[in-house]
Amino acid sequence: MLLADNYKNIVQLTEMKPIIAALMLAILLSVTACETAPPVQEMSDARQAIAVAKEAGAEERAAVHLQAAESYLERAEQQLNEHNYYEARRDAKQAKIKALDALKASEAAAKDTPQ
Repeated sequence: MLLADNYKNIVQLTEMKPIIAALMLAILLSVTACETAPPVQEMSDARQAIAVAKEAGAEERAAVHLQAAESYLERAEQQLNEHNYYEARRDAKQAKIKALDALKASEAAAKDTPQ
């Protein structure tokens, strides 16, 4: 009886292995899909943030931050052209952050400037 129970357990485990393998493969593919897809949204966000910062006068009031944002965006575009999507996504996110810094600095400088 004990041998029959062990046999049933072994059969159940071998039947489950393909299901577990398929689930693990699906998880792995979904995780890597984020890194293999072009960072279209991140690039768009960075470009829009830079445009808004420029409209707020960042070219005059926060040139250092704006220049950093544009540098990150340029690097992101280079990485995108080379299909290095992870690096492109990272640089695009940094470009957006720097552009938002430029916007904040520009707005703060505008408040301090007498009219």
